[in-house]
Amino acid sequence: MGEKVVAGQFDLSDRQRYREKLRRCLTGLERLLTEKRFDRPRNLMGLEIELNLAGADGMPKMLNAQVLERIASRDFQTELAMFNLEVNIAPHRLGGRVFDQLDEELRTSLSYADRKAREVDAGIVMIGILPTLDRDDLVSSNLSAVDRYALLNDQIVAARGEDFTLDIDGVEHLRCTSKSIAPEAACTSVQLHLQVTPERFPDAWNAAQAVAAAQIAVGANSPFLFGRELWRESRPPLFQQSTDTRPPELQAQGVRPRTWFGERWVTSAFDLFEENLRYFPALLPICDDEDPLEVLDAGGVPSLAELVLHNGTVYRWNRPVYDVADGVPHLRVENRVLPAGPTVTDVLANAAFYYGLVRALAEDSRPVWSRLPFEAAAANFDAACKDGIDARFTWPRRGRLGGLGEVDAVTLVREELLPLAEAGLDAWGIEPADRDRYLGVIEERCRRRVNGASWQAATFHRALDAGLGREEALAATTRRYRELTKRGEPVHTWPVGLPEPVPTTA
Repeated sequence: MGEKVVAGQFDLSDRQRYREKLRRCLTGLERLLTEKRFDRPRNLMGLEIELNLAGADGMPKMLNAQVLERIASRDFQTELAMFNLEVNIAPHRLGGRVFDQLDEELRTSLSYADRKAREVDAGIVMIGILPTLDRDDLVSSNLSAVDRYALLNDQIVAARGEDFTLDIDGVEHLRCTSKSIAPEAACTSVQLHLQVTPERFPDAWNAAQAVAAAQIAVGANSPFLFGRELWRESRPPLFQQSTDTRPPELQAQGVRPRTWFGERWVTSAFDLFEENLRYFPALLPICDDEDPLEVLDAGGVPSLAELVLHNGTVYRWNRPVYDVADGVPHLRVENRVLPAGPTVTDVLANAAFYYGLVRALAEDSRPVWSRLPFEAAAANFDAACKDGIDARFTWPRRGRLGGLGEVDAVTLVREELLPLAEAGLDAWGIEPADRDRYLGVIEERCRRRVNGASWQAATFHRALDAGLGREEALAATTRRYRELTKRGEPVHTWPVGLPEPVPTTA
């Protein structure tokens, strides 16, 4: 949500006017879809990665303004808290050696950013949740000094009307409260964009929803929060709870959270935008001067500014995106499932797996979502977040018997999903060398049952066994993680444990 907004107060008329503008935007979107005004197929992908800043000791550094000033590149932007940055990679055509091209671009960008961060005694850490974050780090005074973050925080806090409760029961149990949305900043993710035509959008979105659990199983990288070992991918429950505008009474009534998996397969992108208006009150009722229907009547292309802004405050794990480029509107599926890291190679392996799977499943004559209840896909997602690479899923059986069965994630990925991803990458025109290199990383993670989360947890417990206290073990794990990330070899090759002897306590 990159709009430049000015913090201020909203009254009843603002919200009424905004609701009316949202309806006009939705009507405008419907007209654009009916009139087939959208961009032709371009096979475009995009990539954003959220990053953490930490010192040589592994502890978070609240220095993003200073680091961004030194980086001086529009590719890097602020994120919610002062220890966050985001890097945006320009859109690329899916085909050829695109993943190797992205590998070079990302390594160059992140290396440069890390050098600039070191000028203020900080460094870049690409990880789902920084293990050394403390509750005192995630307070409103550490939000980035940007109006839209302050305004968003104020509106979510006002909508909830009381402290936020964080309650995650995993390997250990975390229960605490927060007076702001700052804990959301702990969640640093990779966002994968896929531009699609309106005709292909529902199949691409449904495919992305169906495979979200498998993405998490092989890519989990967020096992710690506030010193506790929780879920293998703790970002989803943390994100939902830290942005939850519902007090307990509304939760008990079944009111939908603003961070959610969804509740049904769709037949059009319109379904998702319409749901956003129907279910979610406006958080930022800021009106643009444009009248979208007048623009359409004049033969122009509306920005649908209110619709875009509202969509940015509903945190679907696969989000629909409307945008205009060079005067032509287009639609994207924004996949927000994956955590950042551990390495550039791992990020691109996750991307190759995703783009290949979505292409293959979206073109299947008997798509998986016609055989998999949506509730099962949502339950699979939760199972993957809790158990990571050891998760078990409900999945349609192959063969004539059909029906649903239970399968462990590793078996499903190796026997069914990786061959599909390979076929999908072939359909995109990806060079076999790129295809085999990056899908081979997913294969090896499955074979060894290792991902970022399992490595972090194993190294942390090895440090505890060697005599370190919890805080020291988390800091040492973070330092070792950063060191191995900079070497660049994928996480399944990383040795477990700390390199140096750890002194035992007397």
